[in-house]
Amino acid sequence: MLVKVTTFGRTYQQSLSRMDRALREFRIRGVKTNIPFLENVISNPIFSEGKATTRFIDTNPQLFQFEKRKDRATKLLSYLADVTVNGNPNAKGYKPAKAFVSAPKVAYDHLTAPQEGTKQLLTKLGPEKFAEWVGKQKRLLLTDTTMRDAHQSLLATRVRSYDMLAIADAVAHRAPQLFSMEMWGGATFDTAMRFLRECPWERLRDLRERIPNICFQMLFRGSNAVGYTNYPDNVVRGFIKHAAQNGMDIFRIFDSLNYLPNLTEAMQAVREETQSICEGTICYTGNILDPKRDKYSLQYYVKLAKELEKMGAHMLCIKTWPASAAPWPPRSSSKPSRKRSASPSTSTRMTPAAERQQHSHGRRGGSGRLRCRSFQPLRLHQPAQPQQHRRRPSAHATRHRTGF
Repeated sequence: MLVKVTTFGRTYQQSLSRMDRALREFRIRGVKTNIPFLENVISNPIFSEGKATTRFIDTNPQLFQFEKRKDRATKLLSYLADVTVNGNPNAKGYKPAKAFVSAPKVAYDHLTAPQEGTKQLLTKLGPEKFAEWVGKQKRLLLTDTTMRDAHQSLLATRVRSYDMLAIADAVAHRAPQLFSMEMWGGATFDTAMRFLRECPWERLRDLRERIPNICFQMLFRGSNAVGYTNYPDNVVRGFIKHAAQNGMDIFRIFDSLNYLPNLTEAMQAVREETQSICEGTICYTGNILDPKRDKYSLQYYVKLAKELEKMGAHMLCIKTWPASAAPWPPRSSSKPSRKRSASPSTSTRMTPAAERQQHSHGRRGGSGRLRCRSFQPLRLHQPAQPQQHRRRPSAHATRHRTGF
């Protein structure tokens, strides 16, 4: 069998690099080939400099010194084939000490409708009055993130709609006191299509039908929406409008670098196209209590909060990804925000203790201390109507990507 490989490039070195890659990507097993010899030839400095003569091979015996191939690909395929056909020899005859416990069935009355909750309250009051109602609450308002952030952080966003729908009725009947459920957005949209072969829109509609009494909440990446590139303004606006029509109640809008122009179109779309809640988000990092770490100071976060207020946020969220923020810094950042905002109209609460307002990824378990610390409700006044806080960037303005 004879195989001919020809490579070309703008330079001699580029051609050699492409030839080296082509040879290394060959997979021929069971017979000897001259591939190791050719790899030695093209990697030889005399040959790569174009100085080889007709006596090149005779005067360079090291060309015939070949490294023994590990043949890892063939070994892996052989192992997989053997296990598939004959089973794993290390697991044959293994019996677990006890049978796996079946998931418990939650008792609730299937025949009655679930108790009314925040969804009905939002529909009745509208977003402005609803935000005012939140500001008057003395109790802790909780958001359940099981159907979005929990399995995105811990299970690579692989929980199926089937499994969510299996518990949806029980959630609606047993947890009507929840403030909201974060169950959409972030990475759930693309992974539903790419890995689970599901329609994310059907998930939203089906869960809305099963859980009609609790506000649904989503993570929205500003100009990146639920993707990994910047989208035109009309796409961002259309997506938000369509999401609200299909059952989304709260849009938690953020930018990983706190670049506020990336949030402008999304926040305006929520205010102008929907009757949903616009939650402006601040990504927290560092430690504002440490005077040596002054890059992201208290004044930095207070300024962001005031800017989000002007942009029309109904509520604010302090977001930490690695659960690194102790309870005290977010509380400290909340106090000046309250004191420095003096608009005499509707007020919304920025309560770091609530999962809605203090959002944290708890992979390491550190977020538990955030929720265990008790906070008093803190209010941040905001104008009833959104205001233009700055000149809108042009259509050609650079936008960056943001994740999570």
